[in-house]
Amino acid sequence: MTVSQTDKDETTNGGEIISRMLSAEAVDTVFGIPDRSLSALCTSLTSNGIKLISPTHETNAVHMAGAYARITGKLGVCIAGKGVGMANALSGVAVDNAEGHRTLLISSATENGNPGSDPKGAYRYLPQLDATRPITKWNSTIPSIEKISDVMRKAFRISHTGKPGVVHVDVPEKIMNKACPYDPSWFRDPATYRSLDPVVPLPDLVEKAADILAQAKFPLIHAGTAVIHARAHEELMELAALLETPVSTSWGARSAMDERKDQSIPMIYLATTNELRNKTDVVLALGSRIGETDWWGKPPYWAPPSRQKLIQVDLDASVFGFNKPVDLAVLADVKVFMKQLIKTLKNRKEDMNLEDRRKKTQEIRDNCRVRRNQLDKHLMDGSVPMASAHVPHVCQQIFDDDAIVVIDGGNTSIWGLFFHQVRTPNTIVGTPKMGHLGAGVSQALGAKVADPDRQVYCIIGDGAMGFHQQEIETAVRYNLPVIYLVLCDKQWGMVKMNQLFTLKPIKTLIMKTLSPEESINADIGETRFDLLAEAMGAYGQRLSDPKALGGAIRSALDSGRCSVIHIDVDPVKHMWAPNLKDFKDLHAEPAG
Repeated sequence: MTVSQTDKDETTNGGEIISRMLSAEAVDTVFGIPDRSLSALCTSLTSNGIKLISPTHETNAVHMAGAYARITGKLGVCIAGKGVGMANALSGVAVDNAEGHRTLLISSATENGNPGSDPKGAYRYLPQLDATRPITKWNSTIPSIEKISDVMRKAFRISHTGKPGVVHVDVPEKIMNKACPYDPSWFRDPATYRSLDPVVPLPDLVEKAADILAQAKFPLIHAGTAVIHARAHEELMELAALLETPVSTSWGARSAMDERKDQSIPMIYLATTNELRNKTDVVLALGSRIGETDWWGKPPYWAPPSRQKLIQVDLDASVFGFNKPVDLAVLADVKVFMKQLIKTLKNRKEDMNLEDRRKKTQEIRDNCRVRRNQLDKHLMDGSVPMASAHVPHVCQQIFDDDAIVVIDGGNTSIWGLFFHQVRTPNTIVGTPKMGHLGAGVSQALGAKVADPDRQVYCIIGDGAMGFHQQEIETAVRYNLPVIYLVLCDKQWGMVKMNQLFTLKPIKTLIMKTLSPEESINADIGETRFDLLAEAMGAYGQRLSDPKALGGAIRSALDSGRCSVIHIDVDPVKHMWAPNLKDFKDLHAEPAG
């Protein structure tokens, strides 16, 4: 995009310079509260074709920008005011950086740039760069008006290079709002300061990968979130079909492919994926660091390196062999790599024992179906208050296949994930890496802003909804018809389960739950989320009978408004979510 020129004698200011540079980068939306210290930036957005979406809390601005980036594949941009705004934003920065969302945070700072020591006063003071340095991909301050373009260009380069994350640029208020003569040299087309092309793999590495995969007895493709960031869903399915190999994913990449495909082995079938990862002799890891939700790539969940080769493809060289020894490391964009690998492998089909691979993959899929049948027994429970499994199951029957589902909470996330099937790629948003609560409220709004024509719904626990329930008002204010389904059990379920097994394990096994006085502050009071929604101008409904759920969702859709359905679920059954022990083990980092 070419930036328009301006007369030499025109004046501008720091905020206007930043707005024009954002516009040149095709940014069309910024999320954040228009603090007075950001006034020059906020007042110049509209004239540069950028709309400002303002939540009621700065951490939600970061979450909205992160979800926007995840759904669009573009850069998500958010803002925060000096001191207090940045203090509010910090949890969002930590989460969205951990989740790998391509996000740019622009903050204002005190007159002297928030030094890390010896502040003259406490009012709106925070050592902002010190605070964000450990939880961002990169951060920097802008020292002068003349340096705005240099720092912003570097921020854009880093945002679009390597693994996505949060980049933070801190702008002293006197620079943000200061008038200065216009200099046309500050504005350049993005192609003149960063590469717009994806990283291409070395041809000999593609050939080596093709050799290893063609000769493998039973290879496995393991997809990470880079597949989603690269929009490489079609290439993933084509490669899996060509190799006749199963595909597993990390939790963060759960929606990398249509799970109805024969090659898909969803992560929710934990025992089956563990069996699969021990049977395969070659793993092609695409954009995955093979971290905690992948059991760190280690036995007994994966075959040992002596029996299993690893081909690892990533934009971030630091992940190569980090958790699991690598046999072939390929620095490349996964979409480009797969395109070239597919082309190479098409000439080697005769070298592959496809029938044997197909048979083994089918056996794994059959095991998934057995586990599916076991899980679906929960759906036969018609008791009131309802069993939690009904919520994601009924949602999938009513919402479109390409609807975006945001899943948030502890046990609620497990129920949501285990009873949802991905039918369209890039349709799940959450915090599977950080495991953060409450982000889903605003992630749903960011996803709706990103794609207004698709349905967006959020399955969330009452504890998680309580973190940021005020953003219902934001949805109403911006006419964002997101539907929240709040599973209410009036307890910190996952916390309570851990406490009960720690304090009284035998009694817990026998009784399934304990009285409130036998746990430590694990019970919470009731919030009538349906009435809260109505008080903010949204549509609200409460129910506890699974027979009423479908009608409630349809009424919410027909309302055309942001809707909140308060769902009373059985607190004991909700607490005993599927595979709880596996999830506890999943996040326990192994020694060595």
